[in-house]
Amino acid sequence: MPGTILLIDDEPKLRQLMARILSLEYYNVLEANDGRTGLRVLEHTDVHLVISDVKLPDTNGIDLTAKIKQTYPAIEIIVLTAYGTIADGVKAIKNGAFDYITKGDDNDKIIPLVSRAMDKAQLQLRIKQLEAQVQQRYGFDGIIGQSRAIQQAIELARKVAPTDTTVLLTGETGTGKEVFAQAIHQASPRRLGPFVAINCGALSKDILESELFGHRAGAFTGASRDQKGLFAEANKGTIFLDEIGEMPLDLQAKLLRVLETREFTRVGDTKATQVDVRIVAATNRSLEQDATGGQFRLDLFYRLSVFSIELPALRSRPEDIPLLVDQFAQQNAAKIGKKPMGLSQVFLDVLMRYTWKGNIRELKNVIERAVILNDGPTLLPEHLPLDVQSPASVITSPLFDLASVEKQHIAHILQYTGGNKTETARLLGIGLSTLYRKIEEYHL
Repeated sequence: MPGTILLIDDEPKLRQLMARILSLEYYNVLEANDGRTGLRVLEHTDVHLVISDVKLPDTNGIDLTAKIKQTYPAIEIIVLTAYGTIADGVKAIKNGAFDYITKGDDNDKIIPLVSRAMDKAQLQLRIKQLEAQVQQRYGFDGIIGQSRAIQQAIELARKVAPTDTTVLLTGETGTGKEVFAQAIHQASPRRLGPFVAINCGALSKDILESELFGHRAGAFTGASRDQKGLFAEANKGTIFLDEIGEMPLDLQAKLLRVLETREFTRVGDTKATQVDVRIVAATNRSLEQDATGGQFRLDLFYRLSVFSIELPALRSRPEDIPLLVDQFAQQNAAKIGKKPMGLSQVFLDVLMRYTWKGNIRELKNVIERAVILNDGPTLLPEHLPLDVQSPASVITSPLFDLASVEKQHIAHILQYTGGNKTETARLLGIGLSTLYRKIEEYHL
């Protein structure tokens, strides 16, 4: 595919001849007579390839190569010289040049060389575009919400992402824990490695062990061949262990070994396998309470909760609901070939009063249904399920109900502390275990 080339040479006749040759190959060719002019062109124009002479009036083409690559790393550069030396060629390549050739002697090589350099430059551009799309879809930019609660969670996740620290994501079902896990992965040095996710509560103990750690052929009935397992698949990347609280105790011991030694043993194997993987775990339960009751290993809880982030329930950030509704509505409309839809205020009012026990996941499903039912330009309450429209399904605030007042007060303090339960318990003047009991009782 033709692209844009910038020629930098102070000899007009040679520059114009080269421009003519490249134009016949359907490249868009720009010209500059010195390095300063060339850099100004790059500031205002998308250029794929630079072809620069070594000797320029205001700089050296080899030094210019280093400047261009520092600011525009995706641009490829070919350096031309009338009198080539091995030392200059080595320096040009070290500075980031695609190639270094001598004028005149290599006229038959220039077009194939330009073609290869252009292919590489356009591939780099495509990779950059795909990375931007991935970041938009799976990175922090794709997390919707302006409320203080969600922004605090995002800030914590951004800070821990560049490290290799194990992260524990807590919060109710449907609050977006896997979305956060993917964003942490995308913002980490492991982003070029795999992101592997598994729901620990969806599989039986034996199947979960085999899925996580792999097995040798013949390890059990039906094991006809070796299987790597998800930890091996996630090597150099991130593994997301959703619903970690559902993992059986004996498997918790194997997971603890991975955290402590970076190695595991496949089912039916006798040799340990080394692995380099980051663990992000998630739960909607209180692992600390489970550990106290013997349902979860306390030592594993301490290793997993090195850096804990609580994701807020949707009902605690109602100001984010209109943003989420608009995003889901337009996405679903585009998916089924409908025009963008408006949102009536009464439609939003109903949604903002609803309890959303299923959180963002439930909201997304409700909006998908509404978009399918709507044949007009605007979404209305009639497009919502009856239980969402029903007065029984909306949040009420009885003035004389002590439990309701206590629930709202605890929710307010949790929001104020950004979900920090230790600080919340301190401000409320109650024990941490009492706070956990209240949270479970009121479904906060």
